[in-house]
Amino acid sequence: MSESGNECFSYERLRVWQKAVDFAKLVYQVTKDFPRDEVFGLTSQMRRASVSVAANIAEGSSRSTGKDRARFVEIAYGSLCEMATLFHIANGQGMVTQQQLEVARTDIAEMCRMLSGLKRASLSNGDPPNSGR
Repeated sequence: MSESGNECFSYERLRVWQKAVDFAKLVYQVTKDFPRDEVFGLTSQMRRASVSVAANIAEGSSRSTGKDRARFVEIAYGSLCEMATLFHIANGQGMVTQQQLEVARTDIAEMCRMLSGLKRASLSNGDPPNSGR
């Protein structure tokens, strides 16, 4: 959410978007201590995938049809599935603790549920009556 608490864009009111932004912050914190030789490997991949979640929710909100909005929600969902895998790999390499893995998986599962609901709403609502941005 914006620093002042005043949202400029409709997606900023979505709890799933807010949670995705917080999750990206968490990923940046966790990966800052990764080995230097992973900067172009897991560090980069995890950061890009985490940013992709919030970015695709935002981009999808700008689409004028429910089908288009749902497609961007699907992409965000896919990035979350990627994050779950990347956290497992990082855990296996000793870069994240079991506790960090469990926290991440809990957050990912919650956001996946939220995105499923957002996708259903996008598809059932179809085209908004006033799609002005």
